[in-house]
Amino acid sequence: MRKRYHGRCHCGAVTFECTLDLAEGLRVCNCSFCRRTRMLKTFTPREEMTILTGMDRLVSYRADGSGWPEGDVDHYFCGRCGIRPFSRGYLEDFMGHFYCVNAACLDDVPDADFVAAPVIYENGRDDDFFNPPAETRHL
Repeated sequence: MRKRYHGRCHCGAVTFECTLDLAEGLRVCNCSFCRRTRMLKTFTPREEMTILTGMDRLVSYRADGSGWPEGDVDHYFCGRCGIRPFSRGYLEDFMGHFYCVNAACLDDVPDADFVAAPVIYENGRDDDFFNPPAETRHL
């Protein structure tokens, strides 16, 4: 069931609200970027995400394209505390325009909802995002 959630970076400079269905799963990827940032991904269409405060605090990082799927993805970090609350992108084969929300930055998710959400492993390292990697214990 889709629900409205609120989230923020660690220092609270960046706040947002979004509509998500955690039953669709929390995604963990083994690509070099997600592995390093320990991103716990969940997705929402762009029109179901609102940045409430801190647009001026966000710093964007976009990969140079080497080793990344084709598309248009900006990864945002709070310029004050360094937390990555979300990414914004466009991938035609996925859901078009989207936000990838770091579920760990959501404030109002009951622990039981996190426990109930399935974990989906992505093999981003091999550009096989719809299948799990052979090994997931380190993720």
